[in-house]
Amino acid sequence: MRIAALTVGILAIGLLSVPANSLAAELTRAPFGRTPDGQPVEAFTLTNSRGVSAKVITYGATLQALVAPGRNGERADIVLGFDSAEAYAKNASYFGSTVGRFANRIGKGRFSLDGKSYQLALNDHGRAALHGGTRGFDKVVWKVLATKSGPVASVTLGYLSPDGDEGYPGALDTKATYALDEDNQLTVTYSATTDKPTIVNLSNHALFNLAGEGAAEGAMGNVLTIPADGYTPVDADLIPTGQISPVAGTAFDFRQPTPVGLRIRDASEPQLVIGRGYDHNYALNGPSGAAARLAARLFDPASGRTLDILSSEPGVQFYAGNFIDGTLVGKSGKMYRQGDGIALEPQHFPDAPNKPQFASVRLDPGGEYRNVMIFRLGVAD
Repeated sequence: MRIAALTVGILAIGLLSVPANSLAAELTRAPFGRTPDGQPVEAFTLTNSRGVSAKVITYGATLQALVAPGRNGERADIVLGFDSAEAYAKNASYFGSTVGRFANRIGKGRFSLDGKSYQLALNDHGRAALHGGTRGFDKVVWKVLATKSGPVASVTLGYLSPDGDEGYPGALDTKATYALDEDNQLTVTYSATTDKPTIVNLSNHALFNLAGEGAAEGAMGNVLTIPADGYTPVDADLIPTGQISPVAGTAFDFRQPTPVGLRIRDASEPQLVIGRGYDHNYALNGPSGAAARLAARLFDPASGRTLDILSSEPGVQFYAGNFIDGTLVGKSGKMYRQGDGIALEPQHFPDAPNKPQFASVRLDPGGEYRNVMIFRLGVAD
């Protein structure tokens, strides 16, 4: 069975006038250190002639950096991350990583498939399976499958997850492609096939701050729009109850542009207390599995940077960096604190294997899972 939903991500920046014959996206390759057990990690920097660049590392198929200009042309790296492979391996932060086999949470780490029950590692405070387990896709070194330079520069990474890996059935052959073109689009494509029925839900866990990673003001001043009339409330373990609740009249209503931090401390909202802020899945308006539509928009008033996230997935997980506690030092040498980054992850709903009312995450032999994310970056006055 083919999973029908398709998630897409383009990062597009306001264009400068560049002669056509000079247009060429380039790829450079360099060492990025080693993991604690000695595995070499490489970095691939995709750069186009319009000043946009993205750095991808083989550890976790991770988006390590994304540099974009602001209103006055000033450039900033807008994703949180670290400056060494050792730091990524040491810190379970998921910054920019490919998360899977199942992004987000599965309640009690259990699910059933064709009458057989599976138990996954309870790596979320003993309450749930989170982002694929104790050694998910974010914690392995991916193999380099292909690279190329312009007019579209890209790198394709692969990881073969064996049958039984972290408790999941079936060998899952997974690919991740990052591609940057001269229209300032960074397209992130995930695909996977299996030899046994299994479940799949991949996403990218980039944490954005359009003011720049490590900015003193944090990310709570970023203005957010999510075109969703409903969201999935959670229980005390952050597992969806199975309901879809209306956002109207609540602190979860981002249908109009609203600063992320405006209502995040509203203790009269029980769901904010449970999540220590926003850590919830939104049920996006419009049909899933068809053409990509707007899933979220971020805007930084100071720099003018904007980020549109387009997707055909049924949901987007909005996480406001509630559990970042000041113990991590980022690549700019700044301490990361609560609220310093915002994750907006197009994906299937959390705990979907245990909620038949949610869209299916099943993948069968002969089918292909495919998830293409589109982030569109620009500049506003």
